[in-house]
Amino acid sequence: MKTVSDVLPASLNVRRIREDFPILKQLVYGKPLVYLDNAATTQKPRAVIDALVGFYERDCSNIHRGVHLLSERATSAYESSRSRIRRFLNAVDEKEIVFVRGATEGINLVAQSYGRTHVGRGDEILISAMEHHSNIVPWQILCEEKGATLRVVPMDESGEFQFDAFEKLLGPRTRLVSVTHVSNALGSVNPVRRIVELAHSLRVPVLIDGAQAVQHLKIDVQQLDCDFYVISGHKMYGPTGVGILYGKSQILDAMPPYQGGGDMISSVTFEKTLYNKLPYKFEAGTPHIAGGIALGAAVDYLEAAGMDSIWRHETDLLSYGTKALSALPGLHIVGEAQEKASVLSFTIEGIHPHDIGTILDQEGIAIRTGHHCAQPVMDFYGIPATARASLALYNTREEIDALVAGIQKVIEVFN
Repeated sequence: MKTVSDVLPASLNVRRIREDFPILKQLVYGKPLVYLDNAATTQKPRAVIDALVGFYERDCSNIHRGVHLLSERATSAYESSRSRIRRFLNAVDEKEIVFVRGATEGINLVAQSYGRTHVGRGDEILISAMEHHSNIVPWQILCEEKGATLRVVPMDESGEFQFDAFEKLLGPRTRLVSVTHVSNALGSVNPVRRIVELAHSLRVPVLIDGAQAVQHLKIDVQQLDCDFYVISGHKMYGPTGVGILYGKSQILDAMPPYQGGGDMISSVTFEKTLYNKLPYKFEAGTPHIAGGIALGAAVDYLEAAGMDSIWRHETDLLSYGTKALSALPGLHIVGEAQEKASVLSFTIEGIHPHDIGTILDQEGIAIRTGHHCAQPVMDFYGIPATARASLALYNTREEIDALVAGIQKVIEVFN
């Protein structure tokens, strides 16, 4: 049998990377853990765990408002993290990096602040047919409130964004386009640069949901020229409960606050409140300080691994896994876009995905089953759910082999 080092790109030392993730060393039902649920959340390297623990052990204090040493250290670490995230996304300025609870809150912030200001009766918002619920429901709420219409760009059977249909739907009443960069249910990588270019030709701003992209692809928001980009920390090896809204400074500056409270103000009287400068105008209250600091550690970890190396490794795994799973009897891969990231969604004839996931769990293999918060995608394919194996930088071909063996056991049980 080939070893891990025999089959991986030489530029990514996956054996060493796996040593950085304590959780991967455990046994599940007496078997080595094979963690393939990375689209739901990724595991955390020791550097991120140490950053969280280190804050609470040494620097625990509120930020921005204290003159004592602990507060100064906490503030410095938090703002340093913002600076590193700016560099990671290649934003122009740190004031374009807004800490939020995750991609979901980032989208809701734009919907409630930018959307309520710019969307009116008869206007239209464009999304795609492959969106996560987080990029559907906030726009439905806004459209219902404003009397606007939500338009949906279709996809084809392979799970690809239909650009010709997008061109036809984009029109004079379009006030915003909001699309996923990478589908969480299918792995499809959307042509976001082309989408932005076309939308901007009609002066329509674009939000990109990057929750499933930032851990796989090198993101350059200036090159994309998007107006907003949202990410979740827990999907990129960082903590839960923290994420980033990137927005062009001139757009953010013109938007009203999303929430009121401490730190988002410059002065308050009973007659009038003056708001703080960017990005603090959108960061009301005490934030997830430890999470923000640890997100900076996650960014450092990704940069040290190298985004190009990560993409090559995961592409190799995806290709290997697609070929191996396609050879199994009765198994159908759902989502076969030409450009695709590390998601293998599948069904097996006559076996419910929940049963697949339950039996695999007994083999120590963690996958996700269900509609993946993308029910319209399931409706499109006429299925209630899929089983989804999603890949990360620490996964190996040997784990794909374990998945295949586990699925073979599932098929045996039901036959």
